[in-house]
Amino acid sequence: MSLLEDVCHYLQEHELKLATAESCTAGLIVSELARVPGSGQSIDCGLTVYSPQAKNRYLAVSFDTIDEYGLTSEETSRELALGALHNNDANVALANTGIAGPASHDDIPVGTVCFAWAFEHAGKEYLFNETQRFPGERNEVRHAAAHHALERISALHRQVVDGKASPVGD
Repeated sequence: MSLLEDVCHYLQEHELKLATAESCTAGLIVSELARVPGSGQSIDCGLTVYSPQAKNRYLAVSFDTIDEYGLTSEETSRELALGALHNNDANVALANTGIAGPASHDDIPVGTVCFAWAFEHAGKEYLFNETQRFPGERNEVRHAAAHHALERISALHRQVVDGKASPVGD
């Protein structure tokens, strides 16, 4: 099975409904997943939010967070993921923000992507985040970031289900 089929199977098997909040991948995560027949039953929505205003308007990302940490930050990606989880009919949300290229911005190298995954399980929320740097041109970075985000869902969800992750606020 391919990565995309594996992810769809995992989402369906665990009755997970996905929402995405994508900045640098610009909807590619949902688009890639939608290539798999039957994936629609596991996708609630995919939001592409580039501007700070869109991040705030649609997902309640604080302008204070953006001002203090920047658009490309784990703090911003966490707020994106939580906003996607709270504002949609989903129990898993993933978010990213980064610099796909062609040029670096604010001394952040091209290929830097900050990710966050949020899960709702047994009435509690769980949040994970990380930063990765991918090589290549703009669309290669976007593709690698989209696949990385999807690939991590099952391992992170298993941590939640197995009690190896702490809920938000604990």
